[in-house]
Amino acid sequence: MKKKVLALVAVAALSVAAFAGCGSKETDAKTIKVAATAVPHAEILEQAKPLLAEQGYTLEIQVYNDYVQPNEVVEAGDFDANYFQHISYLNSFNEEKGTHLVNAGGIHYEPFGLYPGKESDLAKIDGATVAVPNDTTNEARALLLLQENGYITLKEGAGLTATINDIVENPHNIEFVELEAAQIPRTLPEVTFGIMNGNYAMEAGYSAAEDAILCETNQSEAIAAYVNIIAVKEGNEGTEKTKALIDVLTSDAIKTYITENYNGGAIPFN
Repeated sequence: MKKKVLALVAVAALSVAAFAGCGSKETDAKTIKVAATAVPHAEILEQAKPLLAEQGYTLEIQVYNDYVQPNEVVEAGDFDANYFQHISYLNSFNEEKGTHLVNAGGIHYEPFGLYPGKESDLAKIDGATVAVPNDTTNEARALLLLQENGYITLKEGAGLTATINDIVENPHNIEFVELEAAQIPRTLPEVTFGIMNGNYAMEAGYSAAEDAILCETNQSEAIAAYVNIIAVKEGNEGTEKTKALIDVLTSDAIKTYITENYNGGAIPFN
């Protein structure tokens, strides 16, 4: 009798475990975990939560303050996707770290802008000190902004890998101050002008539409390469969760939110 009771208990335990397992898989299939930086990415994702809920998905957002961990957690399979980076950064990260992350869809771009420091008038550009990001992808973007507006000329073909060493004409004798991108907002009082990433400008309270003296346009060479994307591990581009996330983030509702809330600092990508 005791053996029969033990057997029944064992069967019951296995049944509970089986049901729990099924429930867990079901939950996992309807939970989308996204790693993101705070502004504007996590804010945009918050707007996507109720839209995804209408489709039966739970969106979980984890905010990170660096550009490394969000890729590492997706590569490890701990998160379904991340939202913080542009394509050029993703490609260089994969090459450097040996990761296998891919672009699942472009969502928005954050135009680079030249912002006032000690001066607010480009008539003062002669001999100016201009702070630019010191990482390759973003430094090139800053230099292209100046070239497109006629202030410098870069070596032919330098394009999206340009550095200050590729400047062949500098008629205004601009002195470039290379800094970590996140440092530029607080360094503005010490330089004539500074060129900032859109997210760092927004975090520092600057508006591309109102504060930038020069700003990238959607005709810029850099925009297509620097659109902010949803990145996933290779092979997950076509999952139902990924498709649902992309569909919501490229919906008219999210495009309207981005347009109305970031004053030109973030622009929906078409």
